[in-house]
Amino acid sequence: MLISLNWIKDFVSLPDLTPKELASRFTLTTAEVEDVLVKGAALKPILCVEIKSLRPHPDSDKLNLVTFDYGQGQLKEVVCGAPNVRVGLRVPYAPIGTTLPNGMTLEPKKIRGILSDGMLCSEAELGLEGGKGGLMELTADAISGTPLPDYLKLESDVILDVDNKSLTHRPDLWGYLGLAREFAAGHRIPLVNRFDSSWEKRIQSRFTTDPAPVGVEVSGDSSCWAYYGLSLDIPRMTETPSIIRTRLEAAGLRSINLIVDLSNYAMVELGIPNHIFDRSKISGSRVFIRRASPELRFTTLDGQERELTAADTVIFDADRPLVIAGLMGGLESGVTPETTKLFVEVANWEAPEVRKTSVRLGLRTDSSQRYEKTLDSNQCYRTLLRLVELITEHCPGATVIGSPTKYLREEALAKPLSLTITRSEINRSLGMEVPTETVRDIFERLDFKVNETNGSFLVTVPTYRTTKDISVKADLIEEIGRMIGFDNITPVSPMLPVKPVRLSSAKQFHRRIQDFLVMQGKALQVMTYPLVGKELLTRALWPEANESLMLVNALSVEQDRMRPSMIPSAIEVAAHNQKHYEDFAFFELGRSYLGFQKERSQLLIAMYSKKSSRFVELENLVEKLFGLLNIGFTFGPHNPKFPNAVLPAAWNGAHPNEYLNIQVMGKYAGVINSVHPLILKNFKMKGHLSLAVIDLTDVESKEIKDKTKYRQISKFPTSSFDVTVVMNKDLPAASVMTALSSLKQKEIKSKAIVDVYHMSEDQKSVSVRTVFEDSEKTLTAETIKDLEQNVIQALERAGFPVKC
Repeated sequence: MLISLNWIKDFVSLPDLTPKELASRFTLTTAEVEDVLVKGAALKPILCVEIKSLRPHPDSDKLNLVTFDYGQGQLKEVVCGAPNVRVGLRVPYAPIGTTLPNGMTLEPKKIRGILSDGMLCSEAELGLEGGKGGLMELTADAISGTPLPDYLKLESDVILDVDNKSLTHRPDLWGYLGLAREFAAGHRIPLVNRFDSSWEKRIQSRFTTDPAPVGVEVSGDSSCWAYYGLSLDIPRMTETPSIIRTRLEAAGLRSINLIVDLSNYAMVELGIPNHIFDRSKISGSRVFIRRASPELRFTTLDGQERELTAADTVIFDADRPLVIAGLMGGLESGVTPETTKLFVEVANWEAPEVRKTSVRLGLRTDSSQRYEKTLDSNQCYRTLLRLVELITEHCPGATVIGSPTKYLREEALAKPLSLTITRSEINRSLGMEVPTETVRDIFERLDFKVNETNGSFLVTVPTYRTTKDISVKADLIEEIGRMIGFDNITPVSPMLPVKPVRLSSAKQFHRRIQDFLVMQGKALQVMTYPLVGKELLTRALWPEANESLMLVNALSVEQDRMRPSMIPSAIEVAAHNQKHYEDFAFFELGRSYLGFQKERSQLLIAMYSKKSSRFVELENLVEKLFGLLNIGFTFGPHNPKFPNAVLPAAWNGAHPNEYLNIQVMGKYAGVINSVHPLILKNFKMKGHLSLAVIDLTDVESKEIKDKTKYRQISKFPTSSFDVTVVMNKDLPAASVMTALSSLKQKEIKSKAIVDVYHMSEDQKSVSVRTVFEDSEKTLTAETIKDLEQNVIQALERAGFPVKC
């Protein structure tokens, strides 16, 4: 938003501060000022001059050497190629060193060999409107040497460019009256608000008892919260006064014609949009406010035909639509320079409805920007009176016909809000002592009504601050703080005990997993997006597309739904990394999503090698991890009778042999599996990828009990026994470990698969290492031999012949 300080001065006498100081104070108290523009400063060096003579340029047919008087008979010469240059003409002159509005700084320059001492200017070069090409022609009363701003009676102005986003919660600041109130409160100077009850009575005296030419009928299901309509007649439309035009330009609006300019002027001044119809173009004697019919086509003032829906509120006459509520009027009912019969509308509309229609149509206007902020319907009547004042003042002979037609939706009408707050609450929140007189003064300057009793304030907030801004005590404290200046509050550390924050059970659980996998598993942690696309799930042949968890307005088709599993994302990560590394391992602590109430916390571990499978290595790592976490678990083969929720049975990417189910506390809560080569081919991967996925949802929040038992390091040696068995290639290697689980001798300290070798198309060998140890004595050769025989017998009983 652009704020003209000249316009602000209609309501408040600003202190004698520099523009940057005013901008800094406004930033600290109200909203961020992004830029400070000094309008008219670039024209100060420009002088009025009179051309005394001219002669052709010796080296050009289209250029002239022009001699002119720039004050008190002093002469200068410039090179000029303007077609309208002539003796006696009075024109603007920019001396050397002048920086023009377009940013160009004039320097001494030779044109076709002759030095030009400055430049004679056109309107376009000076940033002024009008002009027909060539030099700007001044009237005969322009005195040579007079600064151009003085001749044109141009008023210099300071424009503050304020970030609109910082005003979103303040509907009252979208009008200059509200902005002026902020300046007055921030600098503790009086606000001159002439729009009081006596002013209202004076304007109301212009109403007549004649019947209103145009009535209003509002449908109850429309988005209309308030509507005022009034008819006026004007003899003719005159030119827009320069002060109105200049102020609108300063606020970023262009001048169109007198009535439209006055409409915009009232909107910018008071913050409430309005619309003025050519009453002669309204069919019938009534306007109707209702929802549009489906697929209604309507041409707006900008000449664009727009298709409306049944959700849009539209103002109709007896025959056709006239206005899209809150956005823009129609081309056929707009005011033109020939208009003499007016119908003035000041309304308020439901903010979300205006926003939805604006976004759908791609139509954002000054009106819609304000309506989206939730305006106060109580301010509409004042805006109507201001329009009556402006029109009757600038259109001599204008008459009001009848009285305003009014509609107010009571349930949507903003009400004053009363809040009670004590001075101690204010002081405690701000961290400083604020005198009672200061609190009262700030509230009253902000137009709040205050009753104070023994340090307790009953504050009544005006309706224009309750629609979207003030609602609780904290908002009142913020008002005091910003007007005092947060920069004036001495920062003090809070007087609170400093205590370490205890990590949640889930966080401690995750930390132990992270530490173990990084240090013991030599794995790196990755984080993938919980959003995936259909293309990734299709490549992974994943059976669940998660269509029920798709985003309505996804930024990309590659991230348009919540992921049903972490596995497709992990395969994609592995595919990227296999281009650069022969082998690697990574893990992720994340979530998968199956339906609205099935968000699962999971751990995924991936191991990749270009040369051989790391399935057994991954199995051993998971076993050690469960031991560290003190979680009871069992490994088991794939069993189609008991589906595993972590890995759908319908997924064709599971390796037929390298597959283990993980049971935690009796439930299937994980899987260790190698990815099928056909899936890897879809990702252009070569090599072997093994994945472990463990559902942590039911165990991560439980407090981890440290069951670690400490014992003296054994003084006696261990003995390891390696044995190799031959088995069918289709059987999982883990079944060997299942066979050894029946051995209960205390001397057997550990069992682990150390190698898997594929001997032929239908057979493979699995090598198992068993470690023996007695913590009380050295094992004898006979005891070791007996333990080895027990291992061999257990394997052979399970159907695994031993090859040592």
